Amino acid sequence: MTPVLLLLTVVVTTQKPERGRDVGVPFEGIPGPLDAVTDVAGVEVGHRTLVVGSGKLVVGKGPVRTGVTAVFPRGKASTDPVFAGWFTMNGNGEMTGTTWVEESGFLWGPVMITNTHSVGVVRDAVIAWAVRQGRMREDDWSLPVVAETWDGGLNDINGFHVTKQDAWAAMDSARGGPVVEGSVGGGTGMVCNRFKGGIGTASRRLEPKDGGYLVGVLVQCNYGARAPLRIAGVPVGREIADLMPCREPCGTTRSSRDARLADDVGSIIIVVATDAPLLPHQLKRIAKRSALGVGRLGGLASNSSGDIFIAFSTANPRASRDSGLAQVAMVSNDRITPLFEATVQATEEAIVNAMLAAQTMVGADDLKVYALPHDRLREVLKKYNRLNP
Repeated sequence: MTPVLLLLTVVVTTQKPERGRDVGVPFEGIPGPLDAVTDVAGVEVGHRTLVVGSGKLVVGKGPVRTGVTAVFPRGKASTDPVFAGWFTMNGNGEMTGTTWVEESGFLWGPVMITNTHSVGVVRDAVIAWAVRQGRMREDDWSLPVVAETWDGGLNDINGFHVTKQDAWAAMDSARGGPVVEGSVGGGTGMVCNRFKGGIGTASRRLEPKDGGYLVGVLVQCNYGARAPLRIAGVPVGREIADLMPCREPCGTTRSSRDARLADDVGSIIIVVATDAPLLPHQLKRIAKRSALGVGRLGGLASNSSGDIFIAFSTANPRASRDSGLAQVAMVSNDRITPLFEATVQATEEAIVNAMLAAQTMVGADDLKVYALPHDRLREVLKKYNRLNP
């Protein structure tokens, strides 16, 4: 089976493309021009989306609802690494290459995001891509950063449908500019707060007095029970308690019982980019603050969740060059708090954007996962006097 993009076979409701600010969510902070991770100069994002088949799950054949997302810190043409730091809020997940990130302080190459059982093939594909690009000598080695969340509810995850060529396509397609969100790339088959999840992004620009730096966030959200979900402080999960994942035809006695999506199963991967000159230990502190953005929305880092975050800075180019003595700049710790705040705000908005961009999807064994309805979200925000006009 050749995976292709066939959205018409799985999207059962269509909502007007709207992000959180369009719907009226009263987010804090000042976004960048695109309100995306690509507002940080040099950052490029690419996706490969695999959607094919419907009906009964046949392992190895489908239905397929998965993909790959690539995030390049300095763009796919650059071989210059960036300072980076990472953090795990709950460790039932994977992000390869982080041992060397921790040890060296550098991120070499892209951050790749896919499903749990495709980490290995994507990791190997990144190395093969670098070899094809002529970026590796015979005595070089590569320890790619590849992260995952589990899409085994909607997707034939044990069918291993993501290939080396799919990872290459995600990397080759990476571009600056607007980022496609929702059920795309690695986020294709993901579920967030029991609504359809996926890829989301947002950014913040600091005030000139704080340096005017940009912070961009990209998430692959696949975590959370419904009841704890809060948006702008409003208990959205309790107000919209229906539209739970179910087997088609929904409404039957069996539909909610065998949905294979336990409340505490899920994960979130977060990538934070900034142009602020930060060193690795400071970037680890930035990565930790992503957890506060998840917490604002009711994320609990449950026992079965893999909540893993990585942050990098595009400042200090060529800092890894073997020149004897590297000259680098850093924001003083006394001035880093506004960057913490920007990270929390952008993380919160990126997760909401992911849910609002995603469309209702039917996947393996006719599992149906509903999109967060924009009209009802507006009604709930208005009820609590939190709707931005």
